[in-house]
Amino acid sequence: MKAPYIIRPGRLPVFPDFLEPDENGLIAVGGDLGERTLVEAYRKGIFPWVVGPPILWFSPDPRLVLFPEKFHLSRRLARIIRQGRYSVRFDRDFARVVAACATVSRKDQDGTWIGPEIDRAYLQLHRSYLAHCVSVYRQGILAGGLYGVSLGRIFYGESMFAVETNASKIALYFLNEWLKERQFLLIDCQQVTPHMLKQGAEAISRSRFAELLREGLKFPDLNYRWELTQVKSGREPRDTLRGPLR
Repeated sequence: MKAPYIIRPGRLPVFPDFLEPDENGLIAVGGDLGERTLVEAYRKGIFPWVVGPPILWFSPDPRLVLFPEKFHLSRRLARIIRQGRYSVRFDRDFARVVAACATVSRKDQDGTWIGPEIDRAYLQLHRSYLAHCVSVYRQGILAGGLYGVSLGRIFYGESMFAVETNASKIALYFLNEWLKERQFLLIDCQQVTPHMLKQGAEAISRSRFAELLREGLKFPDLNYRWELTQVKSGREPRDTLRGPLR
């Protein structure tokens, strides 16, 4: 098994260009979750996985991506959206969306990689308008959502959750439409999962992913508060998840 690169404190770049992942996609260990480190990582197609010290950094091959024009909108999901039972907001309740991604159980998944370190790191990225979220509400109650990082015309999906069936799919649909209008190249889904394959995602080689990153990162970052111009309900969201708003 190939030994991962050990990140040395204070050494730049944090992730040298010569790094190659092992068969599990692990490419480096150590370092921190500071904004500078995370931005460099994402720009190089690397993402963190925090299960306890040290931090693990991955760049899997193949890489699952969703090209906006290939999103699969099922008839059932289209009907649910047309019914107008849900409100959708961008960049609202970011901390609570991350908390829900950490606590809402998923089928065939035990535990979570989202802990206090991730909370703090991505909240800071959100304050810099580099991390964004989509929140879905039903009758004002948070029902689902997702969050991720945006650089250039690449959106790096991090996690999603659903308290109600299809709520995370609704979030993904509205995000995908918003990104498509702004000519984003892709949504990075990181690892191959049956759920995302059903939404139209596909696996590509790591080398092809790197080519797409170079193309998408030529564009300026959309580092401002994102807004959705049209929502499906006039009722203002209210939160029912426990925990303080940060």
